[in-house]
Amino acid sequence: MTSLINISEVNKLTSEQFEWMFGNVIELCTEAAANVHKKIPFGCVAEFCDAFHQYLDDLPMEGKLVILKLHPDLAGRMAAAGQLTHESAVEQKCAGLNDLTKEQRDIIDISNERYKSKFGFPFIICARENKVQSIIDGLRRRYSNTRDQEIATGINEVKKICKLRILDLVKDD
Repeated sequence: MTSLINISEVNKLTSEQFEWMFGNVIELCTEAAANVHKKIPFGCVAEFCDAFHQYLDDLPMEGKLVILKLHPDLAGRMAAAGQLTHESAVEQKCAGLNDLTKEQRDIIDISNERYKSKFGFPFIICARENKVQSIIDGLRRRYSNTRDQEIATGINEVKKICKLRILDLVKDD
């Protein structure tokens, strides 16, 4: 984890520095960081988080779908191949997804594929706020949602992930 910087230091970053530091608070979306940088200065970390959340809220439906599709499957092939972003790898490990039993892995793999087939994007849940069983339960429960409900739920989960990633990097003055 990077050492924390103050919000006043965030306000002094060049656009390149800002994008480098915050380009993955929304998974693989440097565009979000570029957009939020234009809103400097921020008075506090909460205001900073709100700017990223507002970016997500302002996206048209197709933009929201792009964001959702940037996320990897939980405990999927990318994780097994060591191809996750550093942040995703840490989050999935925190949830216990690196230590699945064969039965749990099979359930998650089948559920992930079923979910993606129905909705057209990966199942997204804030792994740092969940453990293996709650993730499995979420996959099962949310499968009965409509696509619109899942887009909204997925974006809300992205907001939770984003906030935690920001709190790993930034503190108030």
